[in-house]
Amino acid sequence: MEESEGPIIKYIPDFLDYCEVEKGLADTTQRDYKLYLARFVSWLKIKNKGDLKPHELTKDDIWQYRLYLSRFHTYKGKPLKKITQNLYLIALRALLNYFTEKDIVSLPAEKIKLPRDVKKGKTVKFLNLEQIEKLLLAPNIKNPIGLRDRAILETFFSTGLRIAELVALNQEQFANIKDKKDFELSIIGKGENPRTVYFSERALSWIKKYLESRRDKEKALFIHYRARKGVEARLTARSIERIVKKYAILAGVPTFTTPHTIRHSYATDLLNQGVDLRIIQEFLGHRSITSTQIYTHVTNKRLRDIHRQFHSGKNLKE
Repeated sequence: MEESEGPIIKYIPDFLDYCEVEKGLADTTQRDYKLYLARFVSWLKIKNKGDLKPHELTKDDIWQYRLYLSRFHTYKGKPLKKITQNLYLIALRALLNYFTEKDIVSLPAEKIKLPRDVKKGKTVKFLNLEQIEKLLLAPNIKNPIGLRDRAILETFFSTGLRIAELVALNQEQFANIKDKKDFELSIIGKGENPRTVYFSERALSWIKKYLESRRDKEKALFIHYRARKGVEARLTARSIERIVKKYAILAGVPTFTTPHTIRHSYATDLLNQGVDLRIIQEFLGHRSITSTQIYTHVTNKRLRDIHRQFHSGKNLKE
């Protein structure tokens, strides 16, 4: 770990790139982080601490920033809600985690405590299997674009890939799938540790059909068809988000649907089928089981129904 000579503010653009490339966060999350950290930057400047370096940030600074957020009023004259204040703090924690990841001395992210009652309000948005089926069937597979989009959607649900991981896939990684019914691929997940991603027979069949329709020599697995000559045709994360949103609307499934929603749906389906949480952690590439535990609450109703069905005491004598 080394102390940085540069101020915290200087690292924010690099942090946002890190969120996209290495963490594979959705564009919306990156935009939120940028917005929330802009508030922190404003506070630093108000306090004449624009040159504050990562290792110079103290617990007292965090306390003062929390007071600032609690007393801040919007342009409508309303104070920030507790959950909104937490979002600003979560973004700052993510920045501190980035410093740790890059071996830059800074205040540990754990020093920023979040109220438990607010954290419990966080919910996971996911689609049930009926909604997933509608989404997968939405593309018109009679044309190349629809075939590509079907392959994208099937890949997301089969693998639980993050959007940046899917964007990074290349044709050469699928060169030997012609006669295979299932497929596994080692990829670099969150951080630097590779993980194995498994493609179902169904997803692999759509990737095969899509690749058979390709007549180009592009490196990327998923491309757009309007690239200028000499410009890489690889689909961007933003383009894929738009694709998913388009088919969510066509399929009539909730409009909050994003690539990350499909990832949540993938994990939830595994959990509902009895897969151990530790295994799901490996599938998702989470470093900590804590990240995977956000999915456990979505099965509470199912567990309650099972308990009522099999352990209600109805077979006991009065």
